[in-house]
Amino acid sequence: MPELLVSPEWLHENLDAVRVVDASWYLPAQGRDAKAEYREGHIPGAVYFDIDAIADTSSELPHMLPAPEKFAEAAGALGLSETSTIVVYDGMGLFSAPRVWWTLKTFGAREVRILEGGMPAWKAAGYPLEAPAPSPSPARFTPRLDAAGVADIERVRGTLNGSGEQVVDARPAARFRGEAAEPRAGLKSGHIPGSRNLPFDALFAEGEPQRLVGQDRIRALFEAAGVDWQKPVVTSCGSGVTAAILSFALAAAGKEDTAVYDGSWTEWGGRTDTPVERGEA
Repeated sequence: MPELLVSPEWLHENLDAVRVVDASWYLPAQGRDAKAEYREGHIPGAVYFDIDAIADTSSELPHMLPAPEKFAEAAGALGLSETSTIVVYDGMGLFSAPRVWWTLKTFGAREVRILEGGMPAWKAAGYPLEAPAPSPSPARFTPRLDAAGVADIERVRGTLNGSGEQVVDARPAARFRGEAAEPRAGLKSGHIPGSRNLPFDALFAEGEPQRLVGQDRIRALFEAAGVDWQKPVVTSCGSGVTAAILSFALAAAGKEDTAVYDGSWTEWGGRTDTPVERGEA
């Protein structure tokens, strides 16, 4: 996975040659404040990418992708261009960084990598943090939207009618089966009919939380969940964050025909015109 992941050692040696992005974001239940943690200390030179602000704020759905021109303006203000070599990390190790990795790639960034182990690995290696936020020189980001990598609700509806794409849901098994209530009020319980379930944390190495297992193991886990490796995959979750972990893992294992369902269960489970299944896939 050398083209997708970099080690803390590599990043420390190449800080002056890359753009570093803090992509930290937490669920309310995690009780952490990503912005406050960034202000207290971040990897030197890192800018903060707020997935709730660099988003379609007119949508009722959380952190939906913004229009290309809005994204380009925000990315440019952070000193990012589509030709930059960008390294993304988050405060948990591998949680929200894949969402920002996917967002940057979707809008045409060519070289985007994730810091393996994230902030915990950087700290464990003994590398320094800085507190003042940097003032990056504005850059020009020329967006080129990869529409094939973004699934909307109509595309997901097509999977119900034999489109050939497979939906893989990253939520915990109890939520997928409809046995546990959704954390967002007003959502139905269950899953998209015909979808498969691979909880995102199943992709983490034992004893190394928030680090991906190897490429062969990634493929084996998806196949064990009922995924046909030869067919395209649409990933989903609660709101499009942990779905990107699945997409990143698929990319790490060499699979390219993937997309993220941006609205995910917040959209599907919040509507009255969408069918729902409960129980095992």
